[in-house]
Amino acid sequence: MSFISDILPLRRQAEVRDRWLKARLETLLAELMQRADLDMWIVACQEYNEDPVIMSLLPATSMSARRRTILLFTRNADGDVERLTVSRYGIEGFYEAVWNPDEEEQYACLARLVRERDPKRIGINVSQTYAFGDGISHSEYQQVSQALGEPYSSRLVSAEGLCVGWLERRLPEEIAAYPRLVEMGHQIIARAFSSEVIHPGITTTDDVVWWMRQTMQGAGLSAWFQPTIDVQSPGKSFEFLESACVTIQPGDLLHCDMGFHYLGLATDQQQHAYVLRAGETDAPAGIRAALQDGNKLQDILLAEMQVGRSGNDVLRSALERAEAEGIRAQIYTHPLGYHGHAAGPLIGLWDRQDGVPGAGEYRLFDDTVYSIELNIVKSAPEWDGQDLRIMLEEDAALSGGETRWLDGRQR
Repeated sequence: MSFISDILPLRRQAEVRDRWLKARLETLLAELMQRADLDMWIVACQEYNEDPVIMSLLPATSMSARRRTILLFTRNADGDVERLTVSRYGIEGFYEAVWNPDEEEQYACLARLVRERDPKRIGINVSQTYAFGDGISHSEYQQVSQALGEPYSSRLVSAEGLCVGWLERRLPEEIAAYPRLVEMGHQIIARAFSSEVIHPGITTTDDVVWWMRQTMQGAGLSAWFQPTIDVQSPGKSFEFLESACVTIQPGDLLHCDMGFHYLGLATDQQQHAYVLRAGETDAPAGIRAALQDGNKLQDILLAEMQVGRSGNDVLRSALERAEAEGIRAQIYTHPLGYHGHAAGPLIGLWDRQDGVPGAGEYRLFDDTVYSIELNIVKSAPEWDGQDLRIMLEEDAALSGGETRWLDGRQR
């Protein structure tokens, strides 16, 4: 049995996720459609070729789209959003089923509904910036456009802003639930980086990787990427980090990267551990000083993450402040939510420290969650001045105009 014992049964998880979905549809969608200046939103895809957005719009028991699934959202004058499904199988409690296959062809039904509502701006999921907003296939787009005909096909516009806004925005209930998810990740890391799992001279990095993966699986958590364990040590600097399996030895500086899905939400975390040599009771002062620089960079970045600023603005200001404090820094922070590398503003990429075109220009909104991912480089006197890299990743929420840790951080 897993040491994480409070995972909800699947049925209870589905109930929670469906309750959140209903609340999101009823309280967020109208606001987000208005912000995107859309009168109508069409989400259309086929089974096993799902749009990145559609699974976040379907109840928890939906494992995929069914045949061709079309969801139709219309923003009414009173501010409400009409939610319809033009699909063979209904989605009771979430969408009103409006298509009778015995009487009308599917696209003909869609076209009729559009004509009856006469929207001026019809959002469709096409985007040159975000995969999240580019989910409609080429053939699906052609068939929707042809079915609508003029003048409605000319009213099709990108729903990129709505897709990203829908995916990134978190309910208060979701933000309230998130700290426990992050705490679970911290518990897994703490146990992985302990003598219960690691026997120096015997345990390999792959042993720890698969322990993490198996532990997540056994607890009922779904890893969204294969965890990694890296090693730095005297003579083995960060420039030569490899994915190859190595045996963990005393004096190694370990680094992990792991994340999972639970309740439809993702985590993403990186921490370090030092393997004591004989006679040592703590990590060398140089390594601890490097961790303190990493914490300083985290503080700088969180202070710069303000609602309304673009990811590129935040990146530039944070790096300038870090340089002024003598910190050799890289920042590559990303949103969290339904996806691990989720929808929203990118605050740097490890290979784009001068800003990220497109996604870096997107602005920060309130009630969003981020993986605060970054690193610093500092020389370690105990390693004859060799540079070491502290790579940290902790999860935080931007809510009420303030960015705060969801479950603390490694200090």
